[in-house]
Amino acid sequence: MPRGFTYRTGVAPNTGLSARIELHVTEVDTAVAFRSGSVPVLATPRLLALCEEASCLAIEGHLPVNCTSVAKRLQFDHLVPVGVGGTVWAEATLDRTEGRRLVFTLSVSESAGLVAAGKLVRVIVDRTSFLANVR
Repeated sequence: MPRGFTYRTGVAPNTGLSARIELHVTEVDTAVAFRSGSVPVLATPRLLALCEEASCLAIEGHLPVNCTSVAKRLQFDHLVPVGVGGTVWAEATLDRTEGRRLVFTLSVSESAGLVAAGKLVRVIVDRTSFLANVR
């Protein structure tokens, strides 16, 4: 991506864009299945993936032609374990834009309250340039 990249549309994605995704926790979503722990509860990596999916959904259709976004930085606190059979809702909201950087607030909740929360920074990249630099 050349320095000084600007949005071809002249406008960055609007702050406030958000998306919410629901997940019914099954055995394939557990720390055991993800090999990220030895307990049969919702895995942190699965929560992160759910939040990334919500962030992508929030900005879908709002990026310049031939552009996508990639995760750059994540700050995340997993607060409460959720067992198999539970249901969680992940929400990503675009808080601000900083040039090509998109800063999202993340939250994951269940009926009893907050499960996880954090911040995600995604960067808008030109697909062709990005893929040309894959190692």
